[in-house]
Amino acid sequence: MTGESKPLTIGFVGAGQMATALAKGFRDAGSVPASSIVACDVYPAAGERFVEQTGGRLAPSSAQLATEAQVIFLAVKPQQMTQAMADLRKSLGAGQLVVSIAAGVTLKTLAAGLGEQVRTIRVMPNTPSLVGCGASALSRGASATSDDVALVQKLLSNVGVAVEVPEKLMDAVTGLSGSGPAYVYQVIESLSDGGVRMGLPRDTATKLAAQTVLGAAQMVLTTGLHPGALKDAVTSPGGTTIAGIHALERGGLRGVLMDAVEAATDRARELDAS
Repeated sequence: MTGESKPLTIGFVGAGQMATALAKGFRDAGSVPASSIVACDVYPAAGERFVEQTGGRLAPSSAQLATEAQVIFLAVKPQQMTQAMADLRKSLGAGQLVVSIAAGVTLKTLAAGLGEQVRTIRVMPNTPSLVGCGASALSRGASATSDDVALVQKLLSNVGVAVEVPEKLMDAVTGLSGSGPAYVYQVIESLSDGGVRMGLPRDTATKLAAQTVLGAAQMVLTTGLHPGALKDAVTSPGGTTIAGIHALERGGLRGVLMDAVEAATDRARELDAS
């Protein structure tokens, strides 16, 4: 995208937690050295924390940042996006790629704010990106290329996994992986409560519950097997696991989780339309 002779510089307009997590992931994976990471933020404290945790540097403004970075991540809050795009627009060049991680900000909004000719990609990350286990989805703008998509997927893979979806599915992504960590936290808490109910100390129960969820998720990703097949593999006839599964089925666990994704998706659609 920028030519083999020029190192890739990544800029962040907004230096909050998600921007810091991404920058650290890029740096730690060796994709981008700290010297090639630059950020700006209207809040000095956020900029200072960004530099402390990533080793990057600060630019005095988004206009200055745009003179240095070939890839610019818009990492401001949705309500700050209009002003951020207005500040950035006049400084963008033809060779730059803009990646938005602001929830609910559509590609149409990005094109209107930055210019139709600007190459844009919209990303929906989730909070486990902060610990390198994120699940991100991305949608390309009309001017973005396949190379742009490949680059962003490669960068995001440093903090988890990243998949491309049509923008019309972004609200479903929000309902599943965007809001999903909260559902899983409730599952972990409930499993821990069950352990306490059966006599385990709270810290032991929570540790076992969290590790069990982590391990089960890793089994799905590592083996590539259908979750139902993995479930069957640990469910012996007349055993303890099938007794527990029977209780989950009576309680409607599957339907409740499906309803949660549907409700969050519907709410994301309402917010996008507002």
